[in-house]
Amino acid sequence: MTRKLELFKPLTEGRVNMYVCGPTVYDWAHLGHARTYVAFDIIIRWLEYRGFKVFYVQNITDVGHLTEETAEDKIVKGAREKGMEPMALVETYMREYFRDMSLLGVREPDISPRATGHLIEMIEAIERLIAKGYAYEVKGDVFFDVSKVKDYGRLSGFNREQMLAGSRFEVSRKKRAAEDFALWKKARKGSPLRWKSPWTEGFPGWHIECSVMSMKYLGPRFDIHGGGQDLVFPHHENEIAQSEALTGRRPFVKYWLHTGPLTINGQKMAKSLGNYVTVKDALKNHDPEALRLFTASAHYRSEIDYSERRIEEAQASLGRLYNTLRKLEDAAKTAGEMAAGADDAQLSSLLQQRAKAFEDAMDEDFNTPQAIAALFELSRDMNRLLTEHRQLGSVALHEASETLRRLGSILGILERERAAATAAEERMVDELVNMLMQVRDEARRSSDWKLADRIRDRLGSLGIRIEDWPEGSTWRRV
Repeated sequence: MTRKLELFKPLTEGRVNMYVCGPTVYDWAHLGHARTYVAFDIIIRWLEYRGFKVFYVQNITDVGHLTEETAEDKIVKGAREKGMEPMALVETYMREYFRDMSLLGVREPDISPRATGHLIEMIEAIERLIAKGYAYEVKGDVFFDVSKVKDYGRLSGFNREQMLAGSRFEVSRKKRAAEDFALWKKARKGSPLRWKSPWTEGFPGWHIECSVMSMKYLGPRFDIHGGGQDLVFPHHENEIAQSEALTGRRPFVKYWLHTGPLTINGQKMAKSLGNYVTVKDALKNHDPEALRLFTASAHYRSEIDYSERRIEEAQASLGRLYNTLRKLEDAAKTAGEMAAGADDAQLSSLLQQRAKAFEDAMDEDFNTPQAIAALFELSRDMNRLLTEHRQLGSVALHEASETLRRLGSILGILERERAAATAAEERMVDELVNMLMQVRDEARRSSDWKLADRIRDRLGSLGIRIEDWPEGSTWRRV
């Protein structure tokens, strides 16, 4: 809100209440989603590292998010295109979203409220906004009257002309002003997503959903609200307007954090543009920790451009860190029971110096690129000491490997149980599974169901689960 660095001080000492806008689950999650949720996962890990207890809420949008082109609900549109019931579509892709995030090492929120589970609270909130003079009803639709909020736009910094010029406002002749936004929409004839309300059968607006769900679980004021930069206007502006109108308390949120976009060739990755890479496809070819390292290579507020070359570079960098970790663990075993060495003091000093650099970087608005630089400086220091055959004791070497793991875990890397399992070996396993998947696909196309089932069952016994979808088959480790 202030566009400057501020000392972080939560509303309740030692506790951070945090809400991040979750996905609209009508299709596979893509790497643009992963960029945001990996970034916030790192932020949460750092807050916990610093001793805060984080209570994290991330919603699931399963109604009310309309397409900009046709003002049709994205869930309804997706269900129609895939020949599915809307709520079956939601269940399918919500589960796949959480599965993809889990494979990326993103921890699940404490609560994942769904919009359709909070309709009663939304209707009650809209009734209160009407009673307080902030909203009005026209032929079954209810709109928020933006003119009642004198400083509307203070988060984005937009004035009215800028808002209308790049408008994402929904078009409706029923509204008193173009910038007014829907709190409740009358359902189209035959729409499968419709609920009774005091005004008409319909569904809630997208913006009121996040206000109601965040305040239900975090209270009328909370510490951190996050999301992508594309949500600043109008979604988060509208959340502020309606939430503060409901409670009369300001500010609604103490700190706003927004992630920069993930782009491909300079263009934002988005399903609407058709230039996206799904998480499940990326995980077929790349180590999840390499994807995390790639994401963390840019500051969370910055744009980051995706390319296979950059992912391969992240993979190679990850391999170097694991190689250092392996050498430290091997050296500790070789050192045996020797508790101290002549050069342990120098090693300990380097560990403290690099750990402090890492911590200082993360304390400065979660600066992951600088933190990664400190991590690689630590790796180079350790490799130099080992190459020079310094006299290092097993305790000091163990401390070095644990420091590398501990700092890496903030970024969600270096968390494998066996450091010796190199990226090349894991890539080879992936390639072999992909080869068998191709053989199975050919068997299915030729109706050789016996071979297809045998491949599925054999891989299943090795911990590889295959799932068949209308658009093709996927696999994952279980």
